[in-house]
Amino acid sequence: MNGAQARRLREMRARTLVRAFDYRQRRLARGVWFRLRRVLAFASEAYAMTGRDAEQLVADGHIPEPVGLELEPARVVVFVSRDRVAGVESARPLTVRLGAELLRAEALALVPFPGVSFERHHRT
Repeated sequence: MNGAQARRLREMRARTLVRAFDYRQRRLARGVWFRLRRVLAFASEAYAMTGRDAEQLVADGHIPEPVGLELEPARVVVFVSRDRVAGVESARPLTVRLGAELLRAEALALVPFPGVSFERHHRT
């Protein structure tokens, strides 16, 4: 085997390892990306916040979305009203899309579109 063939063989093995890793990650995710996109589809606005502020929202009766706990690291994802998120000191607006900025957030507050009821997301 000459040098060019050995190089092509190494490159092919590297691509195969990367592909196998990608397939394994998708299989282990068990649909979490689909569920996260579905939750984001109901949000008109998204805000990053500290875990402490998110825990306060949960203590106030907001129910965390289960998909947040499925992420690694786990985080709190809650639907809140626009007025309520305005009172959260650490709230920082984000673009509503599945991207690095949103995934880096310690916790997320989502504001639903007008007309979308989020009563099931809040204990009365």
